[in-house]
Amino acid sequence: MPKEFQQFIESLTTGFTPVIDAEFREEDYLKIDLSSGNSALSLIDIASPETFDDYLHQELNKANKKIAYGGYVENRQLYGRSQLFGEVENSEEARNIHIGLDIWAKAGSSVLAPIDAKIHSFQDNDAFGDYGPTIILEHMFQQKKFYTLYGHLSRASLDGLSIRRHIAKGEKFAELGEIHENGDYAPHLHFQIIENMESYQGDYPGVVSKTDLAAFLTNCPDPNSLLKIP
Repeated sequence: MPKEFQQFIESLTTGFTPVIDAEFREEDYLKIDLSSGNSALSLIDIASPETFDDYLHQELNKANKKIAYGGYVENRQLYGRSQLFGEVENSEEARNIHIGLDIWAKAGSSVLAPIDAKIHSFQDNDAFGDYGPTIILEHMFQQKKFYTLYGHLSRASLDGLSIRRHIAKGEKFAELGEIHENGDYAPHLHFQIIENMESYQGDYPGVVSKTDLAAFLTNCPDPNSLLKIP
């Protein structure tokens, strides 16, 4: 079933499908490594979102790119700064493996629906290091229901929303949040595909432990299978 779901997601788009400002083209994207294996991160204060944002812009400038992305099944030290994820070091129970796709762009950037949807749920997950304002969309294709999650939005993105409101493919429905409102991160979008939402509303784990990883990956395939960022 997990492989079938992955193939189903891949079949829904035929090429690059933007989820951030349509002004960015395929060639503007840079895949970036934010894992604990990237020794360059040991030279900066990753606990500071401002410093982290500067690092991302330096990498983009060096590569002559405009927008960074990556992070699916990436083991990150970044989460050690928040008690939300537990003690990261030397524990297979600590949540430090990222199972969404991050797209790093400036605050205020438009968030677009990659495919037709309706609003499933939303809330402000406002704990330090959490998603901040979050919207979950529900999709139905070929009688198959699944969900996409959008985290680290602006608080204004939640204003006036209503459950089951239709969102058309390519429609702007949110904006990226500033550091002070997005969970204390450099501005970016956390994008995640979820087959079974269980009982979650406006939230779903996006960082998991090594112990739980295999189970979560059956429910959350690679988001780039839908977006097809090169």
